[in-house]
Amino acid sequence: MRTRSKAWKALLAAAALLAVVVAAATAAADSSRAAAGTLVVDKSFDLKTADPQRQFEVTGGIVAHVLYDTLLEFRGSDVATPRPSIATGYKASKDAKTYTFTLRKDVRFSDGTPLTAKDVVFSYRRLINLKGNPSFLLGGVTSIGAKGNYTVVLKSKTPNPALPAIVANASLGIVNSKVVKANGGTDAVGADKTDKAEAFLNRTSAGTGPYVLKSFNTTSRVELTANPRYTGRRKPKFANVVMRNVLAPAQLLSVQRGTNEISIDLSPDQAKPLFGNKNVNVQAVAGPNIWFLFANSNPKISEITSNKRFQNAIRYGLDYSGSVRLAGKGSGRAAGVVPSQFLGALGDSAAIEQNLAKAKAELAASGLKDPEVELEFPSDFTSSGLSFGVIAQKVQADLAKVGIKANLVGKPIATSLANYRAGTEQLGLWLWGPDYPDPNDYLVFLPGQLVGLRAGWAAGSDATLEALGRKAGSTADPAVRGKLFKQLQTQLNQRGPFFPLFQPGQVVAASKNLTGVVYNAQFQIDLSTIGSK
Repeated sequence: MRTRSKAWKALLAAAALLAVVVAAATAAADSSRAAAGTLVVDKSFDLKTADPQRQFEVTGGIVAHVLYDTLLEFRGSDVATPRPSIATGYKASKDAKTYTFTLRKDVRFSDGTPLTAKDVVFSYRRLINLKGNPSFLLGGVTSIGAKGNYTVVLKSKTPNPALPAIVANASLGIVNSKVVKANGGTDAVGADKTDKAEAFLNRTSAGTGPYVLKSFNTTSRVELTANPRYTGRRKPKFANVVMRNVLAPAQLLSVQRGTNEISIDLSPDQAKPLFGNKNVNVQAVAGPNIWFLFANSNPKISEITSNKRFQNAIRYGLDYSGSVRLAGKGSGRAAGVVPSQFLGALGDSAAIEQNLAKAKAELAASGLKDPEVELEFPSDFTSSGLSFGVIAQKVQADLAKVGIKANLVGKPIATSLANYRAGTEQLGLWLWGPDYPDPNDYLVFLPGQLVGLRAGWAAGSDATLEALGRKAGSTADPAVRGKLFKQLQTQLNQRGPFFPLFQPGQVVAASKNLTGVVYNAQFQIDLSTIGSK
C-alpha cells in the first residue's frame, strides 16, 4: 500500500512538472509570437545616460519610458490624465500636501524580483539626493515613506496638485533597489558624490518596463530587447528596438526606403517630401513648446518697454496667424502660456487677435514718439527646425506696421541665454518647454517668478494675478484648477508683458506598415505600443 502510494505521488509529481514545462513552453511561444522583429527609430541624440534618476533629455526619456515603469503613466497622446501603472491608484489629502499610492502586487523586475514600496522609496530618495537635472521634480517633497510592502506616502511642504503628473515622468522610474545598491548605488544624503551605479545602469537596466537594455552608446545607438518577465499593460510588439543617432536629412531617406522605421526629428519643412508618400505615415501636430515674445517691465532696463501702453501696442500689433503659418505644418496658435494639450489650456477663441487700429491707439496713448528698441534672440539656435532669426524678422515687420522700430540683435545662444536669465533684454524672443505636463509648471510666468523676473516683472507688480496664481497652483480638484488656470491666462494675456505666439509642429514619420505610432508631449513616442501589420 505504501509502495503504491509513493508510486502515485511520483506519477502526480511528474505530471505536475510536465504541466509546468508545457505551460512555460506555451508562454514562450506566445511571447515569441507577440514580440518579433526589430523596430528602428532614428533620432538626433541628446543622450547623456541610461540612469533614470540622472537622465532629463528627450532621447533619454524615450528610452527610460520603456525600461522603467512609473507609479502613474500617460497613455496615447493624453498628457492631462495620469493613469495607473505600478500604482493601482492614489488618494490626495484635501490640502494637496499628502499623496498615498497603492501598488500592484504582481510587478516584477526584469530579474524576477518582486517590486515593493521600498524600491519606490529608494528610487525617489536617490533622485533627490543625486542633485541631478531632474531632482527638482520632487522639490518640496519633505517625506517619502512606505507603509507595508505596497503603500507609498509622499508629503509636500506646500500644496502640490501637480504630483500625480510629476510621478509619471520617466526620471521617476522605479529601479531595483537591491541590484542598484549592489552595484554602487545609494539613496543617502551625499549620493551626488558617493553613488557609483551609473556605469552599471548604462550597461544593464534594473527596471520593470516592457524592454530591457541590451547595449547603450550616447553617440551612436541604443539597443533594447523585450522583457520576458514584464507583467504590465504595455506588452511589447517588437522583440528588439534599435535607436540610431541620425541627423534629419539621413532620417528622411531612411524612413522612405525601409519598413519598421520611424523618424522623430524632421521639421515640418523637411517633412514636406513625405506628405502624400504612400509608403509613409506622417503625423504633424502641435508640440508642447511655447514660443513667446516679452517686453521688459523693468524701467531700469528700458523706459520704453516697461510702458504698459507700449506693451499693449505690441500685444495687438502682432500678426499671430502669420507666425503660425511661418512655423509650418502642424503648428498651432499659443492661446496662452499653457500648451493646448495640458489641463487648463485656453481655447483658440480666448487668444488675443491682431488689431492694428487698437495697437496704434495704444502706442499714441503711451506718449512715446517713434520708439526704438532692441529685440534680442539666439542667432545660432533652432528648435523644431525653426530659426529664431526668421521669427524675429516676422516680429520686426509686424511692429514696424504699428510704428515701433525693433532692431534685431542676434547673439550666440550662450550670450543671449545669459542676458535672458539676467533679465537685461529689452525685447526677447524665446521658448518654454515643459518640465512636466501640468499647468503648475507655468506659474513661472507670474511676477516675481523665474520667467517673470527675466522679463523684469517683480513680485508685487500685479497682486491680483499673483493671488490667483497661488490659488490655482494649490487647488487639488482638477476641474476647478483647470478653470482657475484659464482665468489666470486670460488676465495674463490682457496685462502681462508676455505675448504667446505659437506651438511649433512636431513631425513623426513612420513606415506605412507600423501601427500604434502616437506622439505624446511628455515622452515623444511609446516604443512598446508600436506594432506591425
